[in-house]
Amino acid sequence: MQHADVVLNRLKSVEGHIRGVERMVEDDAYCIDVIRQIQAVQAALNKVSSMILENHLNSCLITAVRGEDPAERERVLTEITEVFEASQKV
Repeated sequence: MQHADVVLNRLKSVEGHIRGVERMVEDDAYCIDVIRQIQAVQAALNKVSSMILENHLNSCLITAVRGEDPAERERVLTEITEVFEASQKV
């Protein structure tokens, strides 16, 4: 699956950035520089999350909405609502 490969590559990139932040902290780097790198990592993770959500909306959600099972439609819509509510608490 190409989508999974793209997501995994982005996550590996984030992992590398996290290691860089760890080195910065170990080397007692300037605090603002560390914060900027952490913000870059957060932005990269947000992008990965958006990619996964988009894939979910275009596959699982559409399948459920077009399906015959109203309980499944409700379950998937509730999941989406919960994800958005949780993201607002962060």
